[in-house]
Amino acid sequence: MSLLAPLWLLLLVPVALLAVTYVVMTLRSRTSYAVRFTNLDLLDKVAPRRPGWRRHVPAAALLLMFALLVVGFARPTAEVRVPRERATIMVAFDVSASMGATDVSPNRFEAAKQAARQFVQGLPERFNLGLVSFSASASVAVPPTTDRRTVLSALDRLSTGSGTAIGEAVFSSLDAIAALDSEEEAPPAHIVLLSDGSNTTGRTVPDAAAQASSRGVPVTTIAYGTADGTISLGGQEVPVPVDGPALRGLADAAGGGFYEAASGDELQAVYEDIGTSVGYRIERQEVWQWFVGAGLIFALIAAMTSMLWFSRLP
Repeated sequence: MSLLAPLWLLLLVPVALLAVTYVVMTLRSRTSYAVRFTNLDLLDKVAPRRPGWRRHVPAAALLLMFALLVVGFARPTAEVRVPRERATIMVAFDVSASMGATDVSPNRFEAAKQAARQFVQGLPERFNLGLVSFSASASVAVPPTTDRRTVLSALDRLSTGSGTAIGEAVFSSLDAIAALDSEEEAPPAHIVLLSDGSNTTGRTVPDAAAQASSRGVPVTTIAYGTADGTISLGGQEVPVPVDGPALRGLADAAGGGFYEAASGDELQAVYEDIGTSVGYRIERQEVWQWFVGAGLIFALIAAMTSMLWFSRLP
């Protein structure tokens, strides 16, 4: 948090002096009251029961009100999450044969499709959403659109194939974004790529990352699966471990985030986190109203407690 008008904080000095004065006067009043009576036993019998801690509540609330109002006048600012009105999200979905591994129940492919459906349904309605599927090559299954039913239908129709063209998936996503962004001020774009393997064909991942970075499109990657995944190929069990380092390198080079998910539930949580991050932007805004509002609440507390316990305003 920072302040746009910090000189107003000098008013905290008289607030602090007021607090010190209150403490000194309270102690002096207590001492003078006790000195009037030298017989402590008699004092205990005739003296009325004093309100104790309650008599300090209105004063404390009043002092807090002054302090909060002063900070409000100093115009504090903070980084605030603001919902995006528009954005373009491309979901790049790995449909390689290794996605049939059953280390994730019922298998990587079906669990990933289910998590992707929930991700699609959770994005703001005004966001453009597109889908790219990739195995040995990459293709745009759905160009960016606000029609969620079209994307969900395309997810249901996906089927697996051989090969893993991660670089091509990024290039295809960038082309789909470029085709949509014909406006002078195009909405921000983001690529969310899920894969369980390494790039085996097509253009390289470093080339794709460099292209995404040059266009200002972050690529967030999800490494999906475990090190123990296998698929049945030609009657043999073939290991298909997830390749996290390669996907992390792509995300780091393209300015996105990197996630790992070893189960359907973890993948769903990852998609929820990504949806939150791409659905909001961080802005620095003035938050003086928070302090003024809190100050008014403490003013009401001071007035209410004083009226309730002492039948007077502080």
